[in-house]
Amino acid sequence: MASTLTKPGTKVTPKVFLFNVLNGVAIAIIAGLIPNAILGEILKALKPHFPIFGELLLITTSIQFAVPLLVGALVAHRFNFSPLGIAVVAASSFIGSGAAVFKNGTWVITGIGDLINTMFAAALASFLILLIGERFGSLNLIILPTFVAVLTGFITLHTLPYVKMVTTAIGHMINTFTEMQPVIMCVLIALVYSIIIISPISTVATSMAIGISGLAAGSASIGITAAEAALVFGTWGVNRLGVPLTIFLGGVKMMLPNMVRYPIMLLPITTTAAISGFVASFIGIGGTKESAGFGIIGLVGPINAFRFLEGDNVIIKLILVAIAFFVVPFTVAFISHFIYMRVLKIYNKDIFKFLG
Repeated sequence: MASTLTKPGTKVTPKVFLFNVLNGVAIAIIAGLIPNAILGEILKALKPHFPIFGELLLITTSIQFAVPLLVGALVAHRFNFSPLGIAVVAASSFIGSGAAVFKNGTWVITGIGDLINTMFAAALASFLILLIGERFGSLNLIILPTFVAVLTGFITLHTLPYVKMVTTAIGHMINTFTEMQPVIMCVLIALVYSIIIISPISTVATSMAIGISGLAAGSASIGITAAEAALVFGTWGVNRLGVPLTIFLGGVKMMLPNMVRYPIMLLPITTTAAISGFVASFIGIGGTKESAGFGIIGLVGPINAFRFLEGDNVIIKLILVAIAFFVVPFTVAFISHFIYMRVLKIYNKDIFKFLG
């Protein structure tokens, strides 16, 4: 590259540093998770009939495993690092994610790892590269991979168990909600999941960890859907069509930088989630721990909700699912934006301009 930010004396403000990390993560999540989010359920349905769809399913699933590497590479790209710097940050992020585990004498890829620790690893490696800069000239070819990658990996592997405690704590909180009256439980779980989906925490990992099921799992899906609905309408008109479309298809976390810069955007999201969860509790929207973390992504939530609805009338069940997952969230999201922006003038559309 013609110029980098790794030269001695380079100064990066904390604000620029933070948003370089967040923006890199936002793009990485889109690139790594969207293919399976869009095609996963379709390919699963076609797999038993045509073997080629089984191969395509393996490909779209395996793309997800590259997320830690993509996070590191794109964060480094935001800093305009040299190719060596990009490789080092990518390697450090992969190690820090905890996605690779040594079991029974074999390295096993367990998933995408912990996204929060992945971000920390990318940030730490980037900081060390900025600190070292180009002070060692050609020796950087040895020092950066050896010193930065190994030191970052060592530190983040030791922080990983503690970072995972964040997910565990949230899981315990959600479990306490399941002991409450059903309507209150549905509203609270929808609220929590509408916030988690736009954070670095994985809704899928949280759901699997706590074994959420039934009405609680259905409410989790509704909360995620509410966040998608609020962000689709929020981003519409201030971004190109690809942004709201990507969010609708599952790329909610791409708005993480916006949420950090403008926390007020959580207002329409949580409003939509609370009302949608309330309605869903009366409809009886259910789910499983496997479906709870997806919402309408890949139609996982609606398909499982349909299975759990009582009754034999297919048309009525389809209508109820459509009301819970599409009519209510998107209607409430539209009205919420209108009230908060046009009537109360609490925020304006510009907060939804994609910062990635």
